[in-house]
Order: sequence, then C-alpha cells, then structure tokens
Amino acid sequence: MNQLVFDEGLAEQLEVLYQTRDVLRRRALIREALDPQPGERILDVGCGPGFYVAELLEEVGPEGSVVGVDNSPAMLAVAAHRCQGRSNVAFHEAEVLALPVKDASFDRALCVQVLEYVPDVPAALAEMHRALRPGGRLVVWDVDWSTVSWHSDDPERMARVQRSWDAHLTHRSLPRALSAQLRAVGFDDVRMDGHTFATNEFTPDAYAGALVPVIERYVAGRGEVGEEELRAWMAEQRELGDRGEFFFACVQFAFTATRLG
Repeated sequence: MNQLVFDEGLAEQLEVLYQTRDVLRRRALIREALDPQPGERILDVGCGPGFYVAELLEEVGPEGSVVGVDNSPAMLAVAAHRCQGRSNVAFHEAEVLALPVKDASFDRALCVQVLEYVPDVPAALAEMHRALRPGGRLVVWDVDWSTVSWHSDDPERMARVQRSWDAHLTHRSLPRALSAQLRAVGFDDVRMDGHTFATNEFTPDAYAGALVPVIERYVAGRGEVGEEELRAWMAEQRELGDRGEFFFACVQFAFTATRLG
C-alpha cells in the first residue's frame, strides 16, 4: 500500500474537486446529516482544505466554534487561509489516533473520507467518541470502492488502472464494517445512508471527471501502469465522453452515531 501524498500539488487538485457539482452535493448531504446548530462546538477530523470548517462556521455562528485537525501541513495552510479573519476557529496538525482535544468537549464531529486510510479504525473511532460530549453526534462518510462500475472498451486495462489506484487505500470497502465498529467503541443509534454518485458524461463537474486527474497523478507515480498505457486510458475516457458512451457509478455512505449519555 502506497498512500496518497497530501502535498501542495494534491491540495490544488482537491481545491478543484471540492467545488464540483457532485462534491457540492456531497457537502450538502454531510451538513444535513450532521445537523449543526447555532452556538455548538464542532470537530472536523481530517479537515483537509477546510471547506467543511468554513461552512460550519456559518452554521454555528459567532457563539459557536469549529476545530479542524489534519496531519498535512499543506492542507492546514489552505484551510487556515480559507478561514482567516475568524476568531472562533482553530486548526491542529495531528493524527486521527491522537486528537489534541479535551474529553467530551464537542457537540458534534465529522470525519469525511479519512478512515479508509487509517490502519486502526476502531482506535480512531474511540478518539472521536472521547472528544464528543454525552449525546454528541458523529458523522462518518466513506466510499466503498468495490462498488465502482466504470465503462471501458478495454476492460483489462481499466482493471489495471483501478488496481493501481486502489493501492492508495488501507481499506477498500470500509463501510461494510463501520456499523459494528462504531457500536463496539460505545456509539449508539448507528444509522447508515447510501448515496449513489453516477454519471454518463465525462465532465469535470461530476465526481468521476474530477477524480480522473487525481487518479492519473497517483497511478503515474507508481510504475505499475506504463506511461503510454495510462495516456491511452485517459484518451479513451475522453473519447467515450465525446461519443456519449461514458459511464461511472459508485456508492458512498453516510454513517451517523450518538455518544451515549
């Protein structure tokens, strides 16, 4: 396994990805699941470039606050810039397994597409449980990458690209185990909603179209798929889009849970 490097280059790509139509939809679904209220204190675990932090600051208002935690200095720099001038926000560089926050100090917490990279998921969930007050609400969002359905006229090449991309994950199908893991560390009222992200257009506004450059950057650095083959895959996806034959679908999952009082 060779994870993505969350450096300045990836931060730039995520800036584009986070503003696409499908990811705007995803952000709205996550905020709806979290249901933040004015005056609350919220923790964003793996805050990345800070889009959720900025939006949640508007939700909680001046009487509330938001704390973002991430292990990437490049991501935190982008997040801090996005939220500059706000006095009710803080950022910390730290791992999800050692959150630099006090026990029972947050009303709500979210963790979006982070745990698929974490070797010890139960330990990470236990840290979030510790950070929440009794009755506090957690939202975890992750992708089951085994649900990806992606058309190609060269299925074998498509499979090689997908296998190389999947190597960036610690858990390819994390949602399958999350309900039980949440309950095991003490969460109650665990609920799950699946959301399909599908498109028949090769457009940067769709999840797949915005994801392709990220996949290209990662796969090109691994050497498992040759440069010529990778260029051919990229060209084919564009051609499928031009011919009206592009197809991509995957299922992403929102888990909500409550810390017992």
